[in-house]
Amino acid sequence: MASYKKIPANNKQGYKWICTLEGPPDPVTGKRKQVPRRGETKKEAYDRAKAVVDALNSGLDLKKAKKTTFKDAAYEWLDTYSRSAVKKSTIRQRSKTLLVLLKHLSQINIDRVTHHQYQKILNTLFDEGYSQSYLRSIHIVANMIFKWAILNNLTKINPCIGATIPKRRLTVEDIERDEIEEKYLEREELHEFLSAVLQRGLYGDKEIFYLLAFSGLRPGELCALKWADINFKTRDVRVSKTLYSPENNMYTAEVTPPKTDGSVRTFDVDEQIITMLKDFKEKQDARQSLYKKHSDDFYDENFIFARVNGRPIGQKFLRDRMNRILKRLTIKKNATPHILRHTHISMLTEAGVDLPTIMARVGHDDEKTTLRIYTHVTKKMKKNASEKVKVHFGSILDSMFVPKM
Repeated sequence: MASYKKIPANNKQGYKWICTLEGPPDPVTGKRKQVPRRGETKKEAYDRAKAVVDALNSGLDLKKAKKTTFKDAAYEWLDTYSRSAVKKSTIRQRSKTLLVLLKHLSQINIDRVTHHQYQKILNTLFDEGYSQSYLRSIHIVANMIFKWAILNNLTKINPCIGATIPKRRLTVEDIERDEIEEKYLEREELHEFLSAVLQRGLYGDKEIFYLLAFSGLRPGELCALKWADINFKTRDVRVSKTLYSPENNMYTAEVTPPKTDGSVRTFDVDEQIITMLKDFKEKQDARQSLYKKHSDDFYDENFIFARVNGRPIGQKFLRDRMNRILKRLTIKKNATPHILRHTHISMLTEAGVDLPTIMARVGHDDEKTTLRIYTHVTKKMKKNASEKVKVHFGSILDSMFVPKM
């Protein structure tokens, strides 16, 4: 039941209304709690009081919410998130994304952020040139923060719900250019690259890039490989870890669990690759033995691709080595070591390997990119098959159009 009281005020009508409603009892003491709110009219006063009562009934901690900015809530969420079973690289990525949100929401109370305000931020970031993939990352982080805030009674709504991530309108050029072909090397391109590796590669380049191309390993997985992960008898490679080195510092690099649970796998490689690795191990043993004679800081962890002191190489090392070779080639694609993983997927597809087997071999839980490459290569194979049929049976087709005498 609402009760109203008229009080003097310095406004046109000379008074305001106070509406008092019965709120939920104090959860600790059990005492009744009355909620008074004032307004220019009875309805305005009632609506304000009702909003507070509804918030209290929903469990919203009004006192804490009024003192908690988006920045406060965001860093509390990040602290909790960092203690979950999430990779350090993911936490680092989320932290960087959060900084973008803080530029726009930092000092606003967490319970005051509206859907309209949040949508406007996404639109502004899009206008500033942020890619759609990065906008999705921002949206994911914001969504997690507001969900956390709701669970902790700091707000009732999630302004991310229903928000639209802006998307650039495709041009004719975009439609006609198949971007998936940029993600892997065609057979001729792979041949050109690997031939250059043999001719111009430095120590370890041949083993690194041939193994990447013929295994589907992620660069981080390759950097974390140890000799115990290679079974020379069965020709199997076991993947159970990846190398995390955000600062590209060999002394602080860490071996961590792989990207996903599906990334843990064992697969076989060609006999030529196994022979190549055996020869490489002999060279490496000789190289490291010489180092041990003159230095006492050898890092004895049996990394396959290691520096002379035994420390593992990082992904930047791979990129630098690859760029060194690409500079002299005709390949125009924006190629990184990861492109060889996608190239391996295309090679398996051309060889007639089914999609589930490919997925298991390369350790994909998320099949989006793999499926796109698989579908694209399969379509090209069907088209090539049609052209081959036309070449072989063209004379029969041509006979249909021989002019009658």
